[in-house]
Amino acid sequence: MACGNCGTGADGSPKGCKNNGTCGTDGCNKLTVFDWLSNMSLPEGQEAFNYVEVRFKNGRKNYYKNDDKITLSIGDIVATQAESGHDIGMVTLTGELVRVQMKRKKIKQDTPDTLKIYRKASQRDIDIWTTAREKEEPMKVRARQIAIRLQLQMKISDIEFQGDASKATFYYTAEDRVDFRQLIKEFAQEFRTRIEMRQIGLRQEAARLGGIGSCGRELCCSTWLTDFRSVTTSAARYQQLSLNPQKLAGQCGKLKCCLNYELDAYMDALKSFPKTETKLYTKKGTAVCQKIDIFQGRLWYAYEGEWMNWHELTTDHANEIITANRKKEPVASLEEFASELIVETTVDFGNVVGQDSLTRFDKPKTTNKRRNNRKKKRSNSDNKPQAKRSQPKGPKKPKQGGQKGKTTQKPQKEGQKQGGTKPNNRNKKRPHKPKPNA
Repeated sequence: MACGNCGTGADGSPKGCKNNGTCGTDGCNKLTVFDWLSNMSLPEGQEAFNYVEVRFKNGRKNYYKNDDKITLSIGDIVATQAESGHDIGMVTLTGELVRVQMKRKKIKQDTPDTLKIYRKASQRDIDIWTTAREKEEPMKVRARQIAIRLQLQMKISDIEFQGDASKATFYYTAEDRVDFRQLIKEFAQEFRTRIEMRQIGLRQEAARLGGIGSCGRELCCSTWLTDFRSVTTSAARYQQLSLNPQKLAGQCGKLKCCLNYELDAYMDALKSFPKTETKLYTKKGTAVCQKIDIFQGRLWYAYEGEWMNWHELTTDHANEIITANRKKEPVASLEEFASELIVETTVDFGNVVGQDSLTRFDKPKTTNKRRNNRKKKRSNSDNKPQAKRSQPKGPKKPKQGGQKGKTTQKPQKEGQKQGGTKPNNRNKKRPHKPKPNA
């Protein structure tokens, strides 16, 4: 269903709608809904549902009534009714799924507040709409400068123009209430349009801006998540996660919404576990829980005073000891229950996805070939018979240009013994020399 015009131009700029990957006719738009009833025909005599879902900038959606029964499909740009003037949006869902979505979001049909679709957008409507959207980024920079100059404790996160460029909505976040009456006056003088200020939460801000999460995928709030449930630190405690705010917080600064995804599974698994603060009383001593493994159903206990020795038990064994303690039945020790536990440590890494083996990085068993070769040479030399020497070896001739670590043989001097030692002349008398006559 792509428009086919989202290629890259000569200067690197995108063609077509120029939405940089948020094209409404492709699967990359925000909060998209897959119409799995698109290939099915309605029963005879039943008319199509006359409401459609229209998406605006950054995921804002609304439902409009199609009184004129205009033939619409996903990706059509339409002009819709607004409080004053008209707005331009993109059709994201039609047919019976719109009825399901409206029922899920508790939106009533045929009420006085029901908005209508005027027509399919003409080329003039699209030109005005695209021109207004090009002004949003420079306006946001200028609006932040004005807010900083007025020393207002607020952050302007996004600006959205109405389709006919008659009104601009400024979305901002603030911790406290902000008096922006002077700000609106300066905005009206600066931008020459009607101004509407709308405060949003930090989660809604992250949903509008989008981004990449720590998991490497796009944020859930900007792709498919529409309802923001409260997330508490107890969700992290049940899942045995460290209470590190840098790891548990998302880009909005709040706890990650994905902490609630697997919380129900953990809650069901923990129903069979005894409370960690419950102590086990045995004849050997009192045992305290040190660690639990929810996936394997294991608990580790240690006696008071012997904190280094942990004893592994199953949930059934721990509950059995707790029941015996309540009935005041004697329990010898934890060792008799731990000895019954057989832990299988063999792990089979199957090639599930058809890739290389997971043990491809293991070091192969290598043998010392050099040492084996030396042993072979020694054994061969011992088995060979030694050759008889016919002539004695003569004295070695000194090598010219002596090498390091080798001494050369020097010629003997007069009065020097063969051993190379000098004669001892200390005790020998010197000859008497006559004194010259005066």
